[in-house]
Amino acid sequence: MDLINSLKIAASGLGAQSQRMRIISENIANSDSTSTEKGGDPYRRKLTTFSQEYDRSLGVDLVEVGKIKYDQGKFGLRHEPGNPAADDSGYIKTPNVNGMVEAMDMREAQRSYEANLNVITSARRMLSKTLEILRV
Repeated sequence: MDLINSLKIAASGLGAQSQRMRIISENIANSDSTSTEKGGDPYRRKLTTFSQEYDRSLGVDLVEVGKIKYDQGKFGLRHEPGNPAADDSGYIKTPNVNGMVEAMDMREAQRSYEANLNVITSARRMLSKTLEILRV
């Protein structure tokens, strides 16, 4: 039944967006994490990728979380001569995490999650109505 397929497709979208929100949360939580060793690299921002997975039993493409990649952007620098991770010039590297970008990504992930949830809610309502009609 196509409504059942719609539920499974939307459920795969929910799972993917949930994983995306988890990665964004990690980025936000580590946005101030620096290295503990002299000249070491701090936390590197993670990026979520998606791929499609063909489900042979349903005959549809489902969304899957692909490999988690690392943002290759440059680290920031902050002058903290007393920090054990500071280089010879007194600078430490700061994570390449931008709070505004993470907030926008989180909002987009939330909206996608809500859209998939609305699909599930609508499909469930239609299935219930169909069952009511069939009972009569």
